[in-house]
Amino acid sequence: MIKHIVLWKLANPDCKAENTAQMKKMLEGLVGKIPGLLKLEVNPNINPNGYDVCLYSEFEDKAALDGYQTHPAHLECKKFVHSVISDRTAADFETEQNK
Repeated sequence: MIKHIVLWKLANPDCKAENTAQMKKMLEGLVGKIPGLLKLEVNPNINPNGYDVCLYSEFEDKAALDGYQTHPAHLECKKFVHSVISDRTAADFETEQNK
């Protein structure tokens, strides 16, 4: 299993709640639409590290994560996300379940 984590800084502080809610709705809506995407959650970040929104997701394997990155439904979400963020960082790791 692959776990994929993303943190975003939102560009407009006046629209944080609205943009976070829209990101959550769009991205969590991908579950069941993209093969190999097992779980996806988007929530406000409560850690005072400068990032506003967190994404946590699980994929069957690396091939599923790669497919997610290029899937048309995900690319549509990315258009919106990239229009409202100022910075992004991500991490991916493999868990023991697939080793």
